[in-house]
Amino acid sequence: MTGGSSRILPVIMCGGSGTRLWPASRDSMPKQFIDLIGQHSTFQTAVQRVTAPDVFLRPTIVSGNDVRFIVAEQLAEIGTQADIILEPTQRDSAAAIAVAACHAARHDPETIVLVIAADHIIDDSAAFAAACRAALEPARQGHIMTLGVVPQYPATSYGYIKPGQPIGGSDARSVDRFVEKPKAATAQEYISQGFLWNSGNFLFRADVMIEELERFQPTILAAAREALEKAATDLDFIRLDETAFKLAPKISIDYAVMERTERAAVLPVSFSWSDIGSWGALWDVSSRDDAGNALRGNVEVLEARNSLVHSDSILTTVVGLDDVVVVAKPDAVLVTSRSRSEQVKDLVVTMRGKQRPEASEHLRMYRPWGWYQRIDQGSRFQVKRIMVKPGGRLSLQKHHHRAEHWVVVRGTAEVVVNQDVVMLHENESVYIPIGAVHRLTNPGRIPLELIEVQVGSYTGEDDIIRVEDVYGR
Repeated sequence: MTGGSSRILPVIMCGGSGTRLWPASRDSMPKQFIDLIGQHSTFQTAVQRVTAPDVFLRPTIVSGNDVRFIVAEQLAEIGTQADIILEPTQRDSAAAIAVAACHAARHDPETIVLVIAADHIIDDSAAFAAACRAALEPARQGHIMTLGVVPQYPATSYGYIKPGQPIGGSDARSVDRFVEKPKAATAQEYISQGFLWNSGNFLFRADVMIEELERFQPTILAAAREALEKAATDLDFIRLDETAFKLAPKISIDYAVMERTERAAVLPVSFSWSDIGSWGALWDVSSRDDAGNALRGNVEVLEARNSLVHSDSILTTVVGLDDVVVVAKPDAVLVTSRSRSEQVKDLVVTMRGKQRPEASEHLRMYRPWGWYQRIDQGSRFQVKRIMVKPGGRLSLQKHHHRAEHWVVVRGTAEVVVNQDVVMLHENESVYIPIGAVHRLTNPGRIPLELIEVQVGSYTGEDDIIRVEDVYGR
C-alpha cells in the first residue's frame, strides 16, 4: 500500500454489550450480533457496508475476546475475511482506535482509516460509500473527519456537532464544537442553528491520529503500541498483550482527541442513521403497520398503537396499549413505555447487583463449536440441548462433580470416553461417569443435536477441567 492509495482501510469496532436492548442483548450475545432488523446482524451489515473493492481495503475488526468466535462465524456466514484484533479488556474507544491506527501504520503511515461501529444502522450503503469518498481528500490533507448526520428530529440521545468554516472547495467543514446529549428544547435549538448529529464515524490518516494521540494521550498511545508489538497470533486472531493494554486509561476518542484537536472536521450527510441505543430507537427505524406497531415474531395485538412487540419464542399478545415496548425471550420478558425504554440499562444494573444470571447470559450460550441451551435445572441435575456444527469438536475434558448422559437426536456423534471411541446415531446414547476424560465431535456434514442430562452435586460451567482444546481456550 502506498500513501497515494485511493482506498480506505475500514475498522469495525465491536465493543459494548447493548444493555438498553435487554433482554435480546446480553453480554453473552450483544446487540451487534443479533438480527434486530432484517436477516443479518448489525455487525454483518456494517461489514457489508465497507466491502466495495473499489473503495475499501480488507477490513479490520476490533473485538472483545469473549465474542471472538461469534465474530469469526458471522464473517464466514457473509463470505468476508478480515483481520481480527482482540482486546483482552475493555478500555473504551480511544485505546481501540489507537491500536487500529498503529496497526494501519505498520503497512503505511498515511493509510486512510475509517472507524465505524458494529451496532449502527444506515439505510443507504451507496450514500455511505459516497460520503467516505467525499471525506477522503480532506482526510488526506490531515483533517480528522467525522460524518455529521443532518438531524431528522430533536434527538436527546445523540451528541451534536456545530459545523464551522468550509474546508477548501469541499463540502467538509471545520468543527466549531462538540456538545453532549441535550434536553429536548436545546436539541430543537441546535437543529435550528444547523447543528449535526455526531454519528461516531471517523476518517483519518493513521499518522495524523497517532500524532494527536501522542500530543493529548501519550499513555494510551504507548499502551496501544506495546500491546500490538507484543501481540500473539492465536488461530485467526491477533491477541493484544494484556499487561500492556491494561495500562491504557478508559476514555472515549471524543474526550481523548476529538474535542481537543484543531484538526477535527465534519462532513454533513443526509442518509438515515441510528445507533439503535434503545428499544425506542429501534422502533424509530423499524417497519410499522398502519397502527404504527413494529411487530416481529410470535406476536398478536389488538387495538394497540405505536408499540414495539417482539417475541421469538412464546406467543406474546398486547391489547389496548399505546406507545409500549414488549419483548419476550424464553427466560425473560420486558414491558416498558417507549419513552422510557432507555432506563432498561438501569434495570440491568439492578439485576446484576442482585446476581441474576439473566442480566448477562442467555439460555442459549454460543461456543466456537456450536451452542448449548438449558432446558431444565434442579438441585442435583441439569438438562441441556446441544448443537455441534459439522466439524466442530468440544474440548477433551472431565468433571469432578457430575456424570453425564448424552442422547443423539440428530446427526452423528464421535464420542471419546477414556480410552474408548464410539460412534452414535439418532436415538443412541452414551454414559459419561464422574471423572471420565471425554470429548464430543461432529464428524458429519449436518449439525449434530443431542440432549445432555447432568446428574451430580454441582452442575456449574466451572466444573470443566480441559485437558486439550483445539480452540485454545
